[in-house]
Amino acid sequence: MLSFNVFTILAAAVACVAAFPAGTPTVGNSLGTRTFLTGTTHTIVVGRANSLIFDPENVVAEIGDTIEWHFQAKNHSLAQSDFAHPCQPLADGTGFFAGFNFVTEEGQNPNVYQITIIDNKPIWYYCPQTNGNHCQKGMLGAINQDFSSENVLSKQKVIAAGTGVSIVPPVIQGGRVGGFQRANPNPLSGF
Repeated sequence: MLSFNVFTILAAAVACVAAFPAGTPTVGNSLGTRTFLTGTTHTIVVGRANSLIFDPENVVAEIGDTIEWHFQAKNHSLAQSDFAHPCQPLADGTGFFAGFNFVTEEGQNPNVYQITIIDNKPIWYYCPQTNGNHCQKGMLGAINQDFSSENVLSKQKVIAAGTGVSIVPPVIQGGRVGGFQRANPNPLSGF
């Protein structure tokens, strides 16, 4: 007959948690040894209904949440920027860039791009597609923008409109690519 006590069960639980690998930071910030996900996934549609927008353009997320971009038809991408330089990758070479790996002629690409939120700082990003100047035409997004600040997405779009050609980051980095395997969480988004 097996006999379990509280210590045996606790030891088994600790061993189980230690067996799962930790996630990796995706926005260039340092992080402790482990990040546990909250389970909330925020979905953003890239190029909804063949337009030059991210839908929604702003997401409010908690630490540990996942942001997931679903790519519609055409050739879009996303790259992290800062507020003052909306159509350029981060100057220090950190941040995420999904690459142009999600091209599809119609419908939705079967792959998605994901990052995990590791702090509450605003994250700014843009579509670096230079054919058609997507960023300059307003294809920008924000995660956790501070509405009490002067740095809001509507102001960043004004800055972007006055820039030249977008800069495509030299390296695909940050985030992860995964297959789209769940029902559409936002049925009005144009999937």
